[in-house]
Amino acid sequence: MTVQSTGGGRRAISAAAVPDLVSKAREGDPRSVGRLVSLVEDESPLLPELMRLLAPHTGGARIVGLTGAPGVGKSTSTNALIGELRRRGQRVAVLAVDPSSPFSGGALLGDRIRMGDHVLDPGVFIRSMAARGHLGGLAWTTPQALRVLDAAGFDVVLVETVGVGQSEVEVAGQADTTIVLLAPGMGDGIQAAKAGILEIGDLYVVNKSDRDGADRVRRDLRAMLGLAERRDDAWRPPVLGTAASTGAGVPDVVDAIEQHGEWLRTSGELHRRRVRRAREEIETLALTALRRRWGSVDDGDRLDELAAAVVAGTEDPYTAAERLL
Repeated sequence: MTVQSTGGGRRAISAAAVPDLVSKAREGDPRSVGRLVSLVEDESPLLPELMRLLAPHTGGARIVGLTGAPGVGKSTSTNALIGELRRRGQRVAVLAVDPSSPFSGGALLGDRIRMGDHVLDPGVFIRSMAARGHLGGLAWTTPQALRVLDAAGFDVVLVETVGVGQSEVEVAGQADTTIVLLAPGMGDGIQAAKAGILEIGDLYVVNKSDRDGADRVRRDLRAMLGLAERRDDAWRPPVLGTAASTGAGVPDVVDAIEQHGEWLRTSGELHRRRVRRAREEIETLALTALRRRWGSVDDGDRLDELAAAVVAGTEDPYTAAERLL
């Protein structure tokens, strides 16, 4: 079942309806899952209660991020991964973070057409969210949306980002396993190194590997990864080749995801990554709450007074910040 964000026209949800929606989402009702994700995307005041109800049911899903430059075939690869995961009996959710529409603020949704193979599959949920100008490739509400999908009982949640180059490394902070997609003809291995992707990937996949130059891209990647200093017990990212449009190589990618998941569990890295992720989420929510306070009438006036004092030279910015806090 595919549920897509359009950025408007949603029916209001009352506080009394939230527990029932959570219960239905836990039972696999896609409409309820979609409405809960809408609460997140709309930054509803019901979010604290929703997160409290979801908390006991989270932690079971594997979060897999897919990142890479525009044109490498992220949506086609996501579609192929869904098919292989479903063949293995996994329930799959996809959170596809798109550029925002300049008119509605909603997701543009263009690439979701490529995932149409799974529209009628009740074991698949696909949702587009708008990045809304956020430069990291993810909407800032992504962690809460992932929490909804995790609590809804999906085995794997795929997070596909907008594809905005160097700033896209943020996906690694939200995923248990990060897949970096490349393709021949999209720039050489040195460009990949400049983009910083050699620091974030757990798996590297050269898509369109049936094209000329794919072998060279894989060779260059392996050579550069071999130069990285790693502990003896550290995960060593594999470099794989796929032709996602035909499905070639995709089972190997899913095998590698499972192998990385096992390493995460046995090494303790899974717990460390999730604690770091939760810490960043708490910090973001706290800072957002502070900024909203500063936007209120009383605190806003106080902030203006302090800013004027800094400009006049009677206050320094560090002391002014201490006073504001």
